[in-house]
Amino acid sequence: MTRPVTPGQPPGLLTRWGAALDPDDVLPEHPRPQLARDSHLNLNGRWEYAITGPGQDPPGENGTYDGDIIVPFSPESPLSGVGRTLLPHQTLSYRRTLTLPDGFRPAGDPGARVLLHFGAVDQTCSVHLNGTAVGGHTGGYLPFTLDITHALRPGPNTLTVQVQDDTDTGQHARGKQKLDRGGIWYTPQSGIWQTVWAECVPATHITRLTLTPRLDDSSVDITVHAGTGGGPARIAVHDGGHIIAETDAVPGRPVRLPLPGARLWTPEDPHLYDVTATLGTDHVRGYFGMRSYTTGPDHDGVPRLHLNGRPYFHAGILDQGYWPDGMYTAPSDEAMIHDIATMKRLGFTMLRKHIKIEPLRWYHHCDRLGILVWQDMVNGGGPYHPLVITAPAVTPLRLNDRHHRWFGRADAAGRARFLAETRETIEHLRNIVSIAVWVPFNEGWGQFDAAAVTAEIAALDPTRTIDHASGWHDQGAGDLRSLHVYFRRFRLPRRRRGDARVLVLSEYGGYNHRVDGHTHNDKDFGYKRHATAARLGAAFTRLHAQQIVPAIPRGLSATVYTQLSDVEDELNGLLTYDREVLKLPAGLVRAVNARLRLEPPARGSPHQR
Repeated sequence: MTRPVTPGQPPGLLTRWGAALDPDDVLPEHPRPQLARDSHLNLNGRWEYAITGPGQDPPGENGTYDGDIIVPFSPESPLSGVGRTLLPHQTLSYRRTLTLPDGFRPAGDPGARVLLHFGAVDQTCSVHLNGTAVGGHTGGYLPFTLDITHALRPGPNTLTVQVQDDTDTGQHARGKQKLDRGGIWYTPQSGIWQTVWAECVPATHITRLTLTPRLDDSSVDITVHAGTGGGPARIAVHDGGHIIAETDAVPGRPVRLPLPGARLWTPEDPHLYDVTATLGTDHVRGYFGMRSYTTGPDHDGVPRLHLNGRPYFHAGILDQGYWPDGMYTAPSDEAMIHDIATMKRLGFTMLRKHIKIEPLRWYHHCDRLGILVWQDMVNGGGPYHPLVITAPAVTPLRLNDRHHRWFGRADAAGRARFLAETRETIEHLRNIVSIAVWVPFNEGWGQFDAAAVTAEIAALDPTRTIDHASGWHDQGAGDLRSLHVYFRRFRLPRRRRGDARVLVLSEYGGYNHRVDGHTHNDKDFGYKRHATAARLGAAFTRLHAQQIVPAIPRGLSATVYTQLSDVEDELNGLLTYDREVLKLPAGLVRAVNARLRLEPPARGSPHQR
């Protein structure tokens, strides 16, 4: 489906959800499902925007703006209604009126605070309310919260945001954005790209929950985090609408609630427990799942990924989270659900979220629908050397990543920023039930000191496994030995002496097939081209039957096929970029994925559980 040309809105490929978008009701769902309050004011929709160059003053509170923009879509995206690229050294300004609804601030609580939340703003921003600076943020992939109470006035308020974005000309995290886009590098995007919202909280309120399932004694550890003051918090665990455990808790101190006979979370049975916490007049809702992620030997002594203490094969697909109309931003909640549910229906048990941090609702849908997630950190650093990032695809090159300059990581401040954002990412996503694996580096893009980074991640979160260097430049660390194979036949590598890590094929395939009328442009990037769907299906089946399935009993424990959908020049998705065409029969993909599993011990075996 293509967009009709309208003033201020460029033509482009549309999804069905983008075509149905109501600019006055954009992504209205609560954006934080694991810490939800009834107080929720969505600020998505129509804002004003302006782009100014060096030496030009941003329009601020009272200046003239260029036109309207639909938030939270980046100005580069069709759904924003703008279609302009923010260049380095330019400033993107936003303005809107903020009026709090009657009753939003309780009349009986003069100490109540109004918090302004941004899901993500790429890349550096400052925020003003009625001309008063209320805060800012650097880092294009993580949320931030500002207390705007002191700057509010009765009636209409003027909210402005100024944004700068270096894209790939600086050291900041940028993912696969590139000003000179093409091939595996995509159109840059900038500005607000996740939901903006406000909530009202008491002066003493819950800031976050830490939810840690413990399968060893069928319990859950819960920590209520809050500011100073206030008494004990009341915590309750609910199942099926009934309270099954409750206790008081001192904020900042974990409490353990026993859950005898707890129902475990798996992709096949994604059972979730609800949790509520009350501190004074503050009341929040969340949820958790009882699951564990570890590694260990199977019944033949082969290292495997374990789910809930048992070997479990991760049949995954690469999910880059790009949309032709919203770019980084899915056009609706239903669109996010479609991708997850479609891959699950095709028999995949895992999504590798590639070089992007999604809105929390995406993870929520993975939790409740039941699919594992491998979460990449977002790469940054300086320019990448072709020898480092492309030669290993065809040659057995393995470099020591302590040579920072080779990897575009000579800048010490850039390395420190990556480490800080890694810590923030882990804390931000700590409670997500479905995240099984952290992936700090991919194919050498901005990689540095991967063994040390992995050790820090393991200390921050010992409940998950780590793929320390996905693809190549293996430093011998982490829980996984991770391979990417595109240009040669996959053969099981010889196990290195003393290496007890689990073997995974974390990218492979990438077979492409063009479906005219459903492409971004006339480019045709992929690893093996197939002129017809029938040839694609035959090649897909043959690849798995001849190379992948035979490797599983010999040690292969996870696979990540490239990829979920086409993305710009790349036509190697199972779905077209607009998600309208599944290129292969669903039954064929399900039949292939049904063979990607671990065989249980033979009946009567001493290893049988």
